[in-house]
This record gives sequence, structure tokens and C-alpha cells, in this order.
Amino acid sequence: MSRALVILIALLTCLPQAWAATPIASARIWPAEDYTRLTLESKQPVRHKMFSVKNPDRLVIDLEGVELGAELNGLTKLVGSDDPYVKSVRVGRFKPGMVRLVLDLKTEVKPQLFDLKPVKDYGHRLVLDVYPAHPADPLMALLDQPAAAASAPVAAEPEKTVAPEKIVAEEKLKLEPASTIAKNDKPAPAIPEMRARTLVIALDAGHGGEDPGAIGRNGSKEKHVTLAVARRLKAMMAEMPNMRGVLIRDGDYFIPLGGRIAKARKANADLFISIHADAFIKPSARGSSVFALSEHGATSTAARWLAKKENEADLIGGVNIAVKDPYLARTLLDLSQTATINDSMKLAKHVLGELGDINDLHRGHVEQAGFAVLKSPDIPSILIETAFISNPDEERRLNDEDYQNKLAGAILNGINRYFAQNPALSRQKYAQQEF
Repeated sequence: MSRALVILIALLTCLPQAWAATPIASARIWPAEDYTRLTLESKQPVRHKMFSVKNPDRLVIDLEGVELGAELNGLTKLVGSDDPYVKSVRVGRFKPGMVRLVLDLKTEVKPQLFDLKPVKDYGHRLVLDVYPAHPADPLMALLDQPAAAASAPVAAEPEKTVAPEKIVAEEKLKLEPASTIAKNDKPAPAIPEMRARTLVIALDAGHGGEDPGAIGRNGSKEKHVTLAVARRLKAMMAEMPNMRGVLIRDGDYFIPLGGRIAKARKANADLFISIHADAFIKPSARGSSVFALSEHGATSTAARWLAKKENEADLIGGVNIAVKDPYLARTLLDLSQTATINDSMKLAKHVLGELGDINDLHRGHVEQAGFAVLKSPDIPSILIETAFISNPDEERRLNDEDYQNKLAGAILNGINRYFAQNPALSRQKYAQQEF
């Protein structure tokens, strides 16, 4: 056989592969107050082009070499009437070899379209984030959250699922008065009368959206449990004089780590409480832990490992690396941050002590490591691992409404004890500065 014939046969063999369209394995939409995210997942990266059209406002995305299958066609059914930015999605074959998506918009937007490489269980992802062109004032948006939101269920998520599960966060939260929830024997001390202004506590439910967090053996997802506890804690704070809890996220969507810090600072928060549920390869691991940021490295190998795992949230949840984050880029700790870490340690010790009244402690002391979400330069910040969701017994308790109430009550008692010994004065103007 001649060499030319061999080359011709090889080329003909490759042609069907070259002509084969790339299938979209999964299409997801995550609506949120801050922005709406559309995710297309595939085994190979997708070539794309985006442009906007006026009168009426629309976004157009052309996808090259993509198969027009069930996942893409199903996008039209995923847009809810409550989506704040997207009215509808239309999908069709624009021309041979090209599929066109048209997003009909409710308002003027600032879109970001970017690619994410495979990570964990995800393949290649093409992500569209639809932000409002004129965002609402962050402080007012957070403080004006209706009290009813504390009992709102978590929306069902259009994503890959694991084993069937009972997720309390997806049901109506039955909130009791705070006075009946905090069932510790020792009452929390009253906050000094001298404080007249309202304390603002940022409540950060870990993970969300594309990032489920840890998953228990029975399928419970950390992102649902953390939101349920955060909502209960917010409801308890609403019953207290001069205290207001603000939810960093109040639904099943992803917020980058730096974005969580930014929302807390723009709300002029006095404290930042990040709520999580731990996991380990051994199901016997159990207990609660509390962490603060470290100035000089992690206090233990376990703390370093946990910080690394939590800091990977941006990789899993999906962050546009073209947008620089001013908070996470800071590598030098200034004097203000040193003082903030000292206050964080005081807060962490009080909260850890209260958690010890309702659960075993994984470690009897506060640990420190380089948690990215705790890097606010001027807000005392702690990360709470409420329990091990990888432990079947603790997973069951984390999904129990009464236990969620106990967790929220213990955290609130710890916060009250902190303020009883460290009265909150006027917030520094530094908190409103941008980097």
C-alpha cells in the first residue's frame, strides 16, 4: 500500500470525529438576588461568542460545534418567573454547525461569560453570569430582607443528584421563639445597655449553587444544612433588640469567597459568621470546631488541610479569574487585621464554649489557618464547623429541626457573651474603604 493511500485512509477515519458535534452533558440555571448564573457542562470545551441586543434587551450566545440535544432544549423550562434578570431562554439551530441561545432580559445587565476547566466531578463548564447594570445599594438590600425570608424553603436545584435524601432546608422551616430555642443551662449575659445602635451580624451559609460542599453518606448536602442553620439564626436575631442578622446568601446559589467578604463589609457588619459542616474520610470523626484566621500559618495539620479544602470553593463553584479579587489578593496582614484576628479569637472561644454544651467538640480549643473567607481586614470573623456531615449520626442530627435550632441558639449565645465583654462601639470608617 502506498504512503499516500495510508495518509488518505487516516484522514477519512478522522473526519467523522471532526464532524461530530459536542453534546452538552448538563445545563443549569441558578437565579439569585445578586445575579443569575447559566452553566453548560460538556466533556470538551465549547467555542462561543456573545453579544447583546437592545429594544428589547437580549443576550445572544452562539455555540460552535455543539449538539442541539435534550439538555439545551430543556433550558427553556428552567427559567422561573421569579428570576430577577432573565425573562426566558430560546434555543435553536442558527446555521449548520452553530446553536444560538437567546436570553430575553427583564432589565439592563452586565454579563460575564467565561470557561472553567474540569474540577472534581465537573467537566468543562461554560458559565454566564448575568449581573444587573445598576445594582441595588448593598447595605439596604441586605438590611431590607423581609423577615419571612427566614422561613423560606431552599429551591430545588436542577443539577446532578445523589441518593434520595430528606433535606430539612428544602422544607418549610418551623421557627420557634428564640427564648425557647437556646436550651443551654447557662443563660447568655445581657448585652450592655450603653449600646444604642443596631449590631449587624453577617451570616454566611457555606457553599451553594454549583458547589454542594461536603455530602453525607445519606446524600445530605452541606450547602442546604448551612443555609437552614443560618436562616434560623437570623430569625432569632430578629427577636433581639438592637441586633440584625443579614444573610450573605439566601438561596441555593454560589457566591465567591471574596464576594462574601465584600457583602459583609458593604453591610457594615460588626461580625462575620461562616457556617459549615465538616467531612472526613473516616465516618467516625465527629464534633464541632471553630476557626479563626491565622497570622503565622495553621495551628495544626488538620486545620491547614481544612482551610485548603474550604478555599477550593471558588474552583468548584466557579469564579471568573479575569475579575481580580481585592480581598483574597492581600497577602500582608496590616495592624488593623492583627487587631481583628485578636477579636476573632475572643469571639471564637465564646462560640466554641456554647457549642460544647450541645455537642462533642472535635477539638477543645480554637484553631487557626489561612481561610480565605475570613480575610476581612476589619470585621472579626470566624468559621464554624457545626458537625461532621460524613458521620451518619451527626448527619441525621444536622437534618433535624430541633438540633438546627440548638446550633443556632448556641451560636447566638456565644455572640452575646462576646459583646457582653467587648461592647461594640462605632464601626471604623475603614470598613467602607475599597481596595
